[in-house]
Amino acid sequence: MDQKVVTRFAPSPTGNLHSGSYRTAIFAYLFARQNRGTFVLRIEDTDKARSTVEYENNILDSLKWLGLEHDIFVRQSENNLRHKEVLEKMIADGHAYISKEEAKDGSGVIKEIVRFKNPNIDVTFHDEIKGDVTMHTKDLGDFVIAKNINEPLFHLAVVVDDFDEGITHVIRGEDHVSNTPRQILIQRAIGAPTPVYAHLPLVLGLDKQKLSKRKGALAMTEYRDLGYLPEALLNMVAMVGWNPGTEQELFSKDELVAAFKLNQVQKSPAVFNPEKLNWFNREYIKKLSSDEQKNLIKKFMPEKLSGISDEMLSKLVPVITERLNYFGELFKMADEGEFDYCISTPQIDLAKLPGKGNELANAKLHLEKVLGILKNIDEKNWNAVTVKESLWSYAEEAGKGNVLWPMRFALSGRDKSPDPFTLADILGREETIVRIEKAVSLIS
Repeated sequence: MDQKVVTRFAPSPTGNLHSGSYRTAIFAYLFARQNRGTFVLRIEDTDKARSTVEYENNILDSLKWLGLEHDIFVRQSENNLRHKEVLEKMIADGHAYISKEEAKDGSGVIKEIVRFKNPNIDVTFHDEIKGDVTMHTKDLGDFVIAKNINEPLFHLAVVVDDFDEGITHVIRGEDHVSNTPRQILIQRAIGAPTPVYAHLPLVLGLDKQKLSKRKGALAMTEYRDLGYLPEALLNMVAMVGWNPGTEQELFSKDELVAAFKLNQVQKSPAVFNPEKLNWFNREYIKKLSSDEQKNLIKKFMPEKLSGISDEMLSKLVPVITERLNYFGELFKMADEGEFDYCISTPQIDLAKLPGKGNELANAKLHLEKVLGILKNIDEKNWNAVTVKESLWSYAEEAGKGNVLWPMRFALSGRDKSPDPFTLADILGREETIVRIEKAVSLIS
């Protein structure tokens, strides 16, 4: 590719964008980086009534979190004088004209709007995803390109900005396909080259409807605040409607840059599946070091669990991360009492202590045997592996369920909890023995 590639992501700061919008940014970024080109971030803020600094900041935060660094930053509103200059020249050259028209609000006010003088011709362009597209422009009429001489509208502003910024490839959603003929006509009128177009198919929700905020799509920063990892979102969203033609699913950013091909983007709409996102996130949680996992758990630690010691938390890290889809789930897990055994001695339900089909008397005998074995383990050798090795032969002899269920229930007080060896390691030698002695005492 002889010409230097320049792509752009051009969102409007009129709301928080969802993953469907950021897929456009990801594809534009990957294509630019793959071709050692330039990635432009252009905030299209000409809708003054709806554009806000808050939404602009949310876009910037989201792209930074995803790791999509831009090379050039532009606010469209800052180009207004340039837009006006081009508009005046178009009028002077006969490509546009001022039309005095009555306002549509019924007020009777006459306004001067600017319309493009449509040549009513067929416009053909090649789309990297859709192939050749031909559209007749007669039905468009003389379309409006400015509210007045000082307020150019979307089609004109986009064409001028793409021209001035040297955009070579316009990668955007397929809802813009119908805009392309208008913009090509304007390009020809002002002497601007036509960039290469790639219109991405829609992103759908699980209900097969277009993904939108009203359909439950979250802003990218909401995923961040829920405790998803940016690597997981980047990888997941990149795979919505694109795949490399191999079985590989997990890609680092650099691997995505190397593998991405525009012509491998599927032509049909793609579904954003939250369960698939959870799978990606679990895989990326596994890739973190224990210290990284621990720091993220601390960041999302509910107040209820703030009293857990650092030593105990280190032992809990694999237990927690094995269960999590995203770190924000810690709050739900804590509310449901999953870690109550770490905070206080559990209340033991004697009816559940023996396990199904067993009797309290037998559970007492097994727990007393377990106590005898555990007391022979030295404090410095106390860990899950040693506890398991010490108890295993007796558990196999007496029946693993008969021995291990009462032990686990005595330590956690829950039907579902980590295995008894892990619990013993988390609680430590002294607390483990105290809890089992308490259960024996309750049976007595």
